[in-house]
Amino acid sequence: MADPSSYRPRPGEIPDSPGVYKFRDEHGRVIYVGKAKSLRQRLANYFQDLAGLHPRTRTMVTTAASVEWTVVSTEVEALQLEYSWIKEFDPRFNVKYRDDKSYPSLAVTMNEEFPRVQVMRGPRKKGVRYFGPYAHAWAIRETVDLMLRVFPVRTCSAGVFRRSAQIGRPCLLGYIGKCSAPCVGRVDAEEHRRLAEEFCDFMAGRTGAHLRRLEQEMHRAAEEMEYERAARLRDDMEALKRAMEKNAVVLTDATDADLVAVAEDELEAAVQIFHVRGGRVRGQRGWVTDKVEEVTTAGLVEHALQQLYGEESGDAVPREVLVPALPDPVEPLAEWLAGRRGAAVDLRVPQRGDKRALMETVRRNAQQALALHKTKRASDLTTRSRALEEIAEALGLDSAPLRIECFDISHLQGEDVVASMVVFEDGLARKSEYRRFQIRGFAGQDDVRSMHEVVSRRFRRYLQERQRTGEWATGEDPGAEDPGAEGPGTGDPGTGEPGGGPDGPAPAEERGGNRPPKFAYPPQLVVVDGGQPQVAAARRALDELGIDDVAVCGLAKRLEEVWLPGEDDPVVLPRTSEGLYMLQRVRDEAHRFAIRYQRGKRSRAMKASPLDAVHGLGEARKQALVKHFGSVKRLRAATVEQICEVPGVGRKTAEAVAAALAQAAPAAPAVNTATGEILEDREDR
Repeated sequence: MADPSSYRPRPGEIPDSPGVYKFRDEHGRVIYVGKAKSLRQRLANYFQDLAGLHPRTRTMVTTAASVEWTVVSTEVEALQLEYSWIKEFDPRFNVKYRDDKSYPSLAVTMNEEFPRVQVMRGPRKKGVRYFGPYAHAWAIRETVDLMLRVFPVRTCSAGVFRRSAQIGRPCLLGYIGKCSAPCVGRVDAEEHRRLAEEFCDFMAGRTGAHLRRLEQEMHRAAEEMEYERAARLRDDMEALKRAMEKNAVVLTDATDADLVAVAEDELEAAVQIFHVRGGRVRGQRGWVTDKVEEVTTAGLVEHALQQLYGEESGDAVPREVLVPALPDPVEPLAEWLAGRRGAAVDLRVPQRGDKRALMETVRRNAQQALALHKTKRASDLTTRSRALEEIAEALGLDSAPLRIECFDISHLQGEDVVASMVVFEDGLARKSEYRRFQIRGFAGQDDVRSMHEVVSRRFRRYLQERQRTGEWATGEDPGAEDPGAEGPGTGDPGTGEPGGGPDGPAPAEERGGNRPPKFAYPPQLVVVDGGQPQVAAARRALDELGIDDVAVCGLAKRLEEVWLPGEDDPVVLPRTSEGLYMLQRVRDEAHRFAIRYQRGKRSRAMKASPLDAVHGLGEARKQALVKHFGSVKRLRAATVEQICEVPGVGRKTAEAVAAALAQAAPAAPAVNTATGEILEDREDR
């Protein structure tokens, strides 16, 4: 790991002008490419105190061993050079989009003497006109089949074309009128190219002129009593209209636009693009990327537009490009797009109307694409096996951890402190064995003490269950031992919630019988959401209980570093590691489950609030009061003057609130009448 000060340029060495810079590692490989309006100001940001850098930026500058730059005249040139270098060097810390599926496109090979219409996938070639991408290849073939009645362009391969020319007979399409048969000289190259250009014009959305021309020819043929020709032209018009109907009208003003939407989380992002031509959706495509650099939504949009239009011909750039966020400044990108198109491009965020509604549709597609990408990545058996092996190797475990339990703490300003435990077996979530905890007393004051309490309570119950059943844990897959182990286990007032899944506890009849309690199953690995302090607390809790056969690690947010007990330095897994991805997924699931429980508790507390007794106090002001003071308990301790400080609360209302809270006594904890236990941990009491 390099020290950035060892390769920092000397003062005054970096020019104060637009340019593009490259960071290289110790082997000379380019690991990051960026652009700047002022190279001096931008590069100075990388060489500040490491503690002030974003974690991903910190990783990049400590991986690099040198930096170099190239000065350009304008920001537009910087944008173009940045794109070229990213394509050339493929830097590991730059955003790299990859198609979330293989989309077919309709291609017209205008770079050939006799252009050909065909379905194409993969990288785009120079001189070929592309339309789409489409969701299915059969949809393209249906459209082409309809349009060949009017624009009989060649669709055969080079081999079939040469053979027909040699034998002097066209293929079947030539005989049935769906090819103009340039192979046998029915039309010359110029006439055939004109048909291909008309085909492209129609696919690009310029449909009105062709339909009007056909209608005029049809009327002319009818006036001349050429009824067969008029009927054929009528059928041609119907074929074109059916081809148009395959694309729904989404913008009534016949707009040509591309709509770009982004869905993202801390680790990955998905981009969806809808291509609208003539008010109709003519194509759709999507990309996904790992967020290996510090990047905002506007930055993701800029990278997407660079990739989308960087290698396209000018006619692929529409008059409008609608995005969810604009880079700052936006002028260089708009000017670059205008240069690609050869005319002005309206780059903006839609605010209202049909375009805003369509942008919401594109955004939902992006969210679904991101969720599908994560599901596919997590559900692949080979990938899961490799991930578990990588975790075992990184943590020094004897075998792959077939059962992983992860703990997370959640609270709101120190109040309503809760914790979650999620379970993954063989790399898949075991939601029936999730547990939820309430934290009481001093433990809620900080996450470290809370983590110690939760781990202690979970494994104290494990020891009780093991002693009760007389079964000593072997570390084998519990699901293989007991086919009935999928149902929720027995609840425990002092340890956690029964059931724990989204649907709450299981019915009592499902929790009885000979089914072994779930806390009797030990994990091979405990993951805590946090860094070194939380890991030390979890390890201390296990040591106090005499448990030494369960490994512990922590995954710190943002840094994404894996911490082990007693180690001063973290274990850094590669960003592309499937093991790191699984740990992140386990951690994120524990965080989601804890947040859901904590929010649910707050919601229930609001519904049963003593503020309900205050006449004329609506939900908005109730929420404002609780949000201002952090909890009803703190609101009860506030004076009338302090309550008046809340926006929208007058003195009369404040006095009514104080009186209602003074009269309402805190609810007594529920008690099990059979055992005398306090049931304050049970959500379903």
